[in-house]
Amino acid sequence: MPLKKADIARFKERLEEMKKQMTQLVRGVTEEVKTPDQSKGYSQHQADEGTDDFTRVISLEVTSKEFSILRQIDRALEKIEENTYGVCDITGEDIPMPRLEAIPYATMTVKAQEKFEKGLL
Repeated sequence: MPLKKADIARFKERLEEMKKQMTQLVRGVTEEVKTPDQSKGYSQHQADEGTDDFTRVISLEVTSKEFSILRQIDRALEKIEENTYGVCDITGEDIPMPRLEAIPYATMTVKAQEKFEKGLL
């Protein structure tokens, strides 16, 4: 069942808000990783440096995940402009409303997403 215009408008607003929040989060983490640690000095223990490096690596991994979600949000917004939002990119089937409510940037049905993640598509 195709989505109603009111539903699409609601999802668009939600996606734009998610994009704004995610962009701010990514900027914050990116700046945090880029900024050299002011407390580093000759007296700092090597184990502390290892912990700082580990924290930076985790931050970079988190940022990578957020970038991926940002790309998915952008794709969902493109689909709204193309009038294909709510339709699976792979199968052409309608994406169920509960899935879109849970993940508004979903561009595939659950079955198609599972196959995609397993490398079957």
